[in-house]
Amino acid sequence: MSLSNEIARMLMDMLEQDGTTEIQRNELAQTLGCVPSQINYVISSRFTPEHGYIVESRRGGGGYIKITRVSFDKPSAIMHTVNHVGDDVDFSVCRAHVMNLLNAGVIDKNSARLIAAATGDNALRMLPPPVRGRVRASVFKQMLLAIEG
Repeated sequence: MSLSNEIARMLMDMLEQDGTTEIQRNELAQTLGCVPSQINYVISSRFTPEHGYIVESRRGGGGYIKITRVSFDKPSAIMHTVNHVGDDVDFSVCRAHVMNLLNAGVIDKNSARLIAAATGDNALRMLPPPVRGRVRASVFKQMLLAIEG
C-alpha cells in the first residue's frame, strides 16, 4: 500500500466515529514516518468539497487540521453541489461530485451513469474545447435539479 493510501485510510478511520477529526500534521507525520507536506498532499487531493469534506486549519504551536465529512439530506446535498459547481467544470471534478452523491445515497447508480454520460467528453466532443466546461456545468446542474424536483 502506498504511503498516500495509508494516510488516507488512517484519516478515514478517524472520521468513522463521528464524521470529524482533528489532527496535528507534524505528529501524524512523525507517527507515519513521512514529511508533513505528504499529509498536506493527501488532505488537499482526497478530502475536498467535491469528495464531501470541509477542511479547516489553524497554524501555530497548537495548530491543527480539522476534517469534517459533510452530511446533508437529499435536497440540501443537491443544492450544495449545484452551488459549488460554478459556471465551468472539468469532467474529473464533475465525476468526483457524482461519485460523492452516489456514495452518500443522494442519487442512484442509474442516475450517476446518466449524468456521467451526459457530462463526459464524448457527449461534448462536438463543442469547441473552450466552452465544454461551461456547457458541462450547465448540463450537470440541470440534471441535478431535475433529480431533486
